[in-house]
Amino acid sequence: MISPFLVLAIGTCLANSFVPEKEKDPNYWRQQAQETLKNALKLQKLNTNVAKNVIMFLGDGMGVSTVTAARILKGQLHHNSGEETRLEMDKFPFVALSKTYNTNAQVPDSAGTATAYLCGVKANEGTVGVSAATERTWCNTTQGNEVTSILRWAKDAGKSVGIVTTTRVNHATPSAAYAHSADRDWYSDNEMPPEALSQGCKDIAYQLMHNIRDIDVIMGGGRKYMYPKNRTDVEYELDEKARGTRLDGLDLISIWKSFKPRHKHSHYVWNRTELLALDPSKVDYLLGLFEPGDMQYELNRNNLTDPSLSEMVEVALRILTKNPKGFFLLVEGGRIDHGHHEGKAKQALHEAVEMDQAIGRAGAMTSQRDTLTVVTADHSHVFTFGGYTPRGNSIFGLAPMVSDTDKKPFTAILYGNGPGYKVVDGERENVSMVDYAHNNYQAQSAVPLRHETHGGEDVAVFAKGPMAHLLHGVHEQNYIPHVMAYASCIGANLDHCASASSTSSPALGPLLLLLALLPLSTVF
Repeated sequence: MISPFLVLAIGTCLANSFVPEKEKDPNYWRQQAQETLKNALKLQKLNTNVAKNVIMFLGDGMGVSTVTAARILKGQLHHNSGEETRLEMDKFPFVALSKTYNTNAQVPDSAGTATAYLCGVKANEGTVGVSAATERTWCNTTQGNEVTSILRWAKDAGKSVGIVTTTRVNHATPSAAYAHSADRDWYSDNEMPPEALSQGCKDIAYQLMHNIRDIDVIMGGGRKYMYPKNRTDVEYELDEKARGTRLDGLDLISIWKSFKPRHKHSHYVWNRTELLALDPSKVDYLLGLFEPGDMQYELNRNNLTDPSLSEMVEVALRILTKNPKGFFLLVEGGRIDHGHHEGKAKQALHEAVEMDQAIGRAGAMTSQRDTLTVVTADHSHVFTFGGYTPRGNSIFGLAPMVSDTDKKPFTAILYGNGPGYKVVDGERENVSMVDYAHNNYQAQSAVPLRHETHGGEDVAVFAKGPMAHLLHGVHEQNYIPHVMAYASCIGANLDHCASASSTSSPALGPLLLLLALLPLSTVF
C-alpha cells in the first residue's frame, strides 16, 4: 500500500509533468493502434525463404529492463521524452522469450549461455563449446565432449563468417563460436593451471587461430593475449598491464597471417584509422584488435584509435557480403554487461544504444528477403528503474519524491546488489550530494558487492527475416541456433532444403511454409 505522503508527492509531480498535446486526443491512440493492427495482419504472410545470411546480435547482459531504459535514453539523446521512442530491435516483427539457466546454475554466466545460443546445447557455468559433461576447470573432462557452433556449420557450408565484439575476441561470448574450453578464463596459457597445460588443453586465443583457421572477419579487443610475455603493446608502450601474456612465446598474429593463402588479401589492423582506410572489396580476411583487453566504453572511446561497434559492423558486412553463398555474423555488444557489473548504468545503457545503432546499420545494408537477423541477450542483470517518475524524466535522474523512511532522495535507477551500496554516518548516502549524472556514477544498490550480479529472469529474442516466426514463444535458449540453422539450410537438419536458393524454385515457398508450421521435434 502506498503511503499518503507518497501519493501526494507523486500526484503533484505527475500533474506538473509534460503531456504532448496530440496524446490528449483519444483518436491519436486509436489510430496508432489501428496502424499497428494493420502491420500485424501483414505478418500472416510468412517469410519462408531460405536465409542466405544470418546476423546474430548479442547484447551481453541486456535484460528487458535494460532494453526499456536504453529506449528511453535513445529518445532523450534526440531531445524527446524517450518513452515513445522505438529502438531498431523494437521494429522487429517477432519476439520471444529465452530461458537462460545453465545446466548447473539457476542464474547463468555468459559462457554456458553462449554455448547454448551458438552451439545449440546447454552447458555448465563457465564452460564454452562443450557439453554439460565437462566440468569447469577440469581439463580432462573436455575431450570427447566438444560441441560445434553455428559459425562452424556456416563455414562448413561454404559461407563467410565473422565475429565482431566490444570485448576481447577471446571472451566468453565469441569464444563459444570457435573454442572448446573447460574454463572461460583461459584467455592465454598464462591464465591456465599447470595441470591443464600438461593434460594438453589449449588456451582460447590459441584456439581462435587454430580451430577454424579461415574465419573471414575477427574484430574486437584482446591484443595482449596474442603476443609473448612482456611484449610491449603498440599503443600503450608504458603500460605493463597491456604487455603480451603468452608463456609459450608464440606470436599468434604472425601465425594468423601465415595460415592465409598467398593469393588472398589478408589484413591485420590495430586502430580505427587503419580499419577505415581499408577497401573492403579488396579484403578477404580481416583481423582487427583495437585494445590490449576489452575495448573502451563507447562514452570513453578514442575516436582516432578505436572504431565504434557500428563502424566495425559496417566493415564486416562489406567484406562478408561478397560471398555469393552468404554469411553468418556474430555481433556482441559485450560491455553492456561490464557497465552493469560495475554499477555504472550510464555506461551500460550507452553501450546498448550503440548496439542498437549497429542493428540499424546492418538493417540498412541487408534485406529481410534473404537475411535472418536475431537480437537477444545471454542473461539479465539485477538492474531496475522505477519510483513513479513522470513522463520525460531523465533516465539517470531522481525519483519525484524522497523516501518515506529515511527522508532522502533516490535515483530512478537502482541495483539489487553491487558496488553502489554506500553508508554515510550510519545512513544511506544522500544522492543529492553527489553527481549522479556522471558517466561513472555507481547507482545505489540494496546489497554491497564488489561486482553486481546477473539476473535470472528470461530475456527477449527479437527476430526478422526468413523463418523469424519460428521464434514465437517461450523457448529454451539452446533452441535459437537450431532456428538459425534451419532457416539458412546449414547444419545437420537439411531435410527441408529442396533448394539452396529462396528464389530458384517456385515450389520451395509452400514446402517451407508447411515444414515451418510443423513442430520442430518432427523434423529435427
